[in-house]
Amino acid sequence: MEITGEYRLEAPREEVWARLFDPEVLRRCIPGCKELTQTGENSFDAKVQLKIGPVSATFAATVEICDIDAPASCRLVGKGNGGIAGFAKGECTVQLVEDNGATVLTYKADTEIGGKIAALGSRLMQATSKKLADQFFLAFSTPE
Repeated sequence: MEITGEYRLEAPREEVWARLFDPEVLRRCIPGCKELTQTGENSFDAKVQLKIGPVSATFAATVEICDIDAPASCRLVGKGNGGIAGFAKGECTVQLVEDNGATVLTYKADTEIGGKIAALGSRLMQATSKKLADQFFLAFSTPE
């Protein structure tokens, strides 16, 4: 499943870049985040509780940030396991472009899901993914 999006953030690109790597900012912004631990310079473990349609689960996830071209782009590779609810894995390319003192962030993610959540159908999964991304970027664009 492919998911894309674009967000305009009213902050300079270097600031947006720094915030994307800040565990405290990420913990606050990731919907349903219960724990977020930095396990390496560019890797994180997380526990995220989500409800997707009728399925609720806590996912144990890992994310590694690679192909870093600061402050312009990076690639995120991750996987999450929600036990009987299923799994998700994928990668996402993020690009930051300066625009008159603001930053335009675009992303393209390719994901694979399995288990009960896969049985919910791609339309519900895409709608839920878009909703979660919008929640993340709304929180991300709002100062603490």
